[in-house]
Amino acid sequence: MTDFDRNVLDFYQLSTPYPSEWPAEKNEKSDDSDSEQEQKKQKINRRKSRYQALERAVSNRASIVQGSETSANGVSNLVQKDEPDPLGTSDSVVRTLRQLGVPVQDDIRLRNRFLLSSTSFSPALFLSQMHATADTQSLLSGLDVLSKSIDQKSESLKVLVESHFERFVRAKATIDNVYKEMKYRGAEPPSPSRARAHSRHASKSSFRNSSAGAALGTNPLVSPLAHDSRKKNALIKESDYGVMGIKTPLLDVAAKAEDVWGPALGGRDKEENLKTVSASLDRYKEYIEASSNIADSIKRKDYEALVDEYVRARRFADDTRRLVEELGSTPPSETQTYQILLAARMWYDVDEQIQLFKRDVWRKLTSLHNVSKAEIMAGQPQDQHMELIGLLLELGVDDNPIWVWLLSRYDYLKGKISSTGERAKVEIEVLRRRLASGEKPAPQMMATHLRNLGRQSVDNKVNGLDSPDVIELWEKMLSFLSSLLSAQGILGEVVEFWQTVEGFIDGKAQKSLPTGYNGESRDHHRLSQQGTVDLQKGTIELVDMLRAHVFEFFAGAPPEDISLLFSPLPPSPGTPMSGLTPTRDPRFNFDAKNLPPPSPRKGETWEKFAFWPPTSNSISGVHYLSKMLMLVGSGASEMASVAPVREGDVKQVELLRNLVGAARERCVNALCAAWNKDAENIKYVEDWKSSKEMGDVTRMPTSFASFEGALLSGMQKILYIPEAMAKSGAGDIIPAPPTKLLQTVRSQYVTTLYKALSGMVENAERAIKKADDEWTTDVDMSMRSGEDRASLNVGSGTVDPGDRNVRMLLTLGNLHALRTKVVPNLNGQFENAFSVKLTDESKTIKDVLGQIDARLFQTYTRPSLDSLRKIIRAGLADPKWAPPKPTEVKSYVYEALLTLVLVHTQVSTTAPSMTHQVLSYLLEQISRELLDCLKSRAKFDLGALMQATLDVEFFAQTLSQYTTERASGIQGEIYSMLDSKTDNQARARLQDELPGMREVLKKLREQSRSEFACFKRPRRAGSAAPSSSQPQTLERTATG
Repeated sequence: MTDFDRNVLDFYQLSTPYPSEWPAEKNEKSDDSDSEQEQKKQKINRRKSRYQALERAVSNRASIVQGSETSANGVSNLVQKDEPDPLGTSDSVVRTLRQLGVPVQDDIRLRNRFLLSSTSFSPALFLSQMHATADTQSLLSGLDVLSKSIDQKSESLKVLVESHFERFVRAKATIDNVYKEMKYRGAEPPSPSRARAHSRHASKSSFRNSSAGAALGTNPLVSPLAHDSRKKNALIKESDYGVMGIKTPLLDVAAKAEDVWGPALGGRDKEENLKTVSASLDRYKEYIEASSNIADSIKRKDYEALVDEYVRARRFADDTRRLVEELGSTPPSETQTYQILLAARMWYDVDEQIQLFKRDVWRKLTSLHNVSKAEIMAGQPQDQHMELIGLLLELGVDDNPIWVWLLSRYDYLKGKISSTGERAKVEIEVLRRRLASGEKPAPQMMATHLRNLGRQSVDNKVNGLDSPDVIELWEKMLSFLSSLLSAQGILGEVVEFWQTVEGFIDGKAQKSLPTGYNGESRDHHRLSQQGTVDLQKGTIELVDMLRAHVFEFFAGAPPEDISLLFSPLPPSPGTPMSGLTPTRDPRFNFDAKNLPPPSPRKGETWEKFAFWPPTSNSISGVHYLSKMLMLVGSGASEMASVAPVREGDVKQVELLRNLVGAARERCVNALCAAWNKDAENIKYVEDWKSSKEMGDVTRMPTSFASFEGALLSGMQKILYIPEAMAKSGAGDIIPAPPTKLLQTVRSQYVTTLYKALSGMVENAERAIKKADDEWTTDVDMSMRSGEDRASLNVGSGTVDPGDRNVRMLLTLGNLHALRTKVVPNLNGQFENAFSVKLTDESKTIKDVLGQIDARLFQTYTRPSLDSLRKIIRAGLADPKWAPPKPTEVKSYVYEALLTLVLVHTQVSTTAPSMTHQVLSYLLEQISRELLDCLKSRAKFDLGALMQATLDVEFFAQTLSQYTTERASGIQGEIYSMLDSKTDNQARARLQDELPGMREVLKKLREQSRSEFACFKRPRRAGSAAPSSSQPQTLERTATG
């Protein structure tokens, strides 16, 4: 509607530009053609106004001041087109209402009901529309503004009247004269019977009465004479009733009077209305403030205050509804009207806030599942879901928050199990393919890891078990199983979920929950029978999902499809996407068109195991598999202990038992294959360095003992899972290992011993290159610790691993240590770990060790023995061997002893414990060779008898420390043979030569003391010096 159209409507006081009938209010106006009866009726009606004079002035100015309206009694009021908000919130009421969608521009009467200057102003309508969204604080502020405005206008009016009092008096006199002229046509009025005292109050009454009398006109005036001198002042129609000359001043005075008295006269009604509003605000203040209090409680998270305010507001709204129902068709009183309007407005605001708040609480309730345990420990209440459920029950909800939360928890766990299991297996497969496509590590690298087996860090973590990439993959697998089966992982959440469900089913968990307003939420405290059954089935389904993922990981083949890496993680229920998108490992960023190729098929055992890293050794395998099987056993026992599984699902219990058995069998098979391969390569562990723990052997026995001990200990944990067996009910889920599996481990143990021993012999007999060989490569040196390198440098001057004899001696020492200490200890460990007896295996292993030791001993001593035999045979075959009267031993004796000195030096510096065994054996063989060579002579004269005696006795006395019973027996056989091949004369003469022979032997021993000092028995404290062994021996020789 244009401004022109609005001006037309205002001027003609119309409500529509196209009226269909004549307005009824227009018929009430009188004109010159009206009948006397109608005029009298109108005048009588107009007496009802106490302010008739001012109203008439306003009515006469209706066509001048736009925006005026006609009241029900036909009197026009001066109403503005627009005005500011009396509560001070806006400078234009009409503009604000137009923005709110109220059609005040099209409907004048509706507009005037919102304007304070109009007598039709409606406070209730004004507040409900103009301040529909106002809170209590803004209404109170508006009340202060209105009170100040009223006080200010009252004060200004008072000041105006007092400062222009004389003018008001003169105006009163003028009005009285006009009244007299109108009533008496300029004649003197009759004298009153009683004079009235003049006062300010009387003046006001006179003004009002005169106005009323003029307005009523009960005595019609008679027209004056045509030639009266007072014609100009006569109140006749021709002179415009005597006001033609003062019409303009009168209009000005009327306008000023309207300006002065209009607000004062209209302010009374407004004051009353505002007082009524203020009283209502004071009476229902706590309900008016309910909306702001609720908003403040939500902001401060003071949920107790929020519930109190909501209950109070809801009770007030319910009381008002009952009031409306009781009233029925009866019109409400003003107070009741205010109560109804206030309750409707208040409840609208409160309900809107509560609905928004409940939606936010629902969202929080269904997203609580993503709160980590770290956040709970940092201050988040662990039972926050109970707080939110209680809050929803207090506020009143249609859906059961307990059921909604449990269902969302189930959906969350189901999605988490699926996403975690699938993605982890794909990432593990990617790392497996990386390892498989890489270069295969050299055997020396594996040997380095085995050497590090005995070294443990301070935090009890084994270092250097395998290459970093393999360890990383093992850790990835262990982390995957831990995230599924540990108490801190998903299994713990599933168990906790069922415990929560069980608490709600039993009715224990909801004892502390509120029943809501008037107990309306009591029905939500109970789960339905079908809901209980569904939750039990859901728990079994979660357990089965966990079991299936673990079973597939151990029993299934490596996955072929890894396209899951290109898909984002599926969102969990109620969880924003931003909280679900983890930082992607750059190693798993691939081009969809260039995926990592599958592991190459080379016939390796690990190719069919998804849980075994390629190129992993058995040490790291047994270390991590024992931990993984412990998780599997504990997890299976925990899953079987969940009530729905334990009490009602026999099939699921059997599946859990099969899970443990299948995982254990697959782990044992994979580990045995790696164990067998490592036993073949354990020969590379030999570095020919002496062991600090076991004396004059190398570190090979210690490393082998650590290797086998670690395998046996870990295998025992894998087969029996002792840590998991400590849980109650684990015996029903973790069956005893089958006999076939135990026999596999038993056979593998014996096989690894044979292969390790075979490798040791190969090390001893195999020629070693001086540089860049299998034992001394750059890779091996770089992997050694500083201690190893220091040991190598120190030992390089005393032990030469390039010497075959040195290797033989060291290997003999190692075999002796294995035969006497290491293997018996390992056999005992095996028997204790697996509760079996290795009777046959122990005997077989002992025989094999003896055979290997004998073969190596023969191999080592054969060169020396051949040399000694050659020397002895050459010496005894010399024609000059037997002079008539010998005075010294022959040179071959010295040559043979010097050969033994070299052997002694090599053995004592390489393997001191082998010195006595080697020299004793060589002494026996020397004695045997002397016996055989001397037997070849047909007869011994005195010279030959004396020379043979000196030679044999010099050997025996020089090597007396290494004399054995067998050597003594052979020497006895020599003397017996000599006695049998000589005559009595020679025997008799030999007795005479014995003292001289003793002197010769003593002299020869003194002369060769320094040369053969290595053969001398170490002198012990408190021991007596050697005495009469030489004479006794010669005496035994002389007597046969």
